[in-house]
Amino acid sequence: MVPNEIHARLSAKFGDRIVEFRGDILDPYAVVAPASIAEVCKYLYEDDDLKFDSLMCLSGVDGKTNLEVVYHLFSIPKRHKFILKVEVPKEEPVLPTVSHIWRTADWHEREAYDLFGIRFDGHPDLRRILLPDDWDGYPLRKDYVVQEYYHGMKVPY
Repeated sequence: MVPNEIHARLSAKFGDRIVEFRGDILDPYAVVAPASIAEVCKYLYEDDDLKFDSLMCLSGVDGKTNLEVVYHLFSIPKRHKFILKVEVPKEEPVLPTVSHIWRTADWHEREAYDLFGIRFDGHPDLRRILLPDDWDGYPLRKDYVVQEYYHGMKVPY
């Protein structure tokens, strides 16, 4: 199935919760309303014609005004792929988890939490994965300022 067909199915099922679609670029994507991301992902996973059984990557992005989460999906049996994007405000970046749909989302969401501060409601173990628990800030945000010392040790940068 090609991206335009996948978008048509999503729009028919979810209406205005599919906020935008860019099908005229190399990697087409749909923007999903934040509160609906888990429901849309569950549909993409369970639908017999779509069967998106693989979450290849879930990435955080610090955009111009908001934080974004990008979901790269692939269907092994159907051999098609699709990208979903969600925007959340930098002040309160919260999304529903998709870790109950794709097990690999567990670590991807923890990484987005650790490096961008994006919280995933319902995640079974949302804690830092790369940095110490008491690290200040989120290093991949554009406004991040590297701390000079951590527990009395100079932070090399």
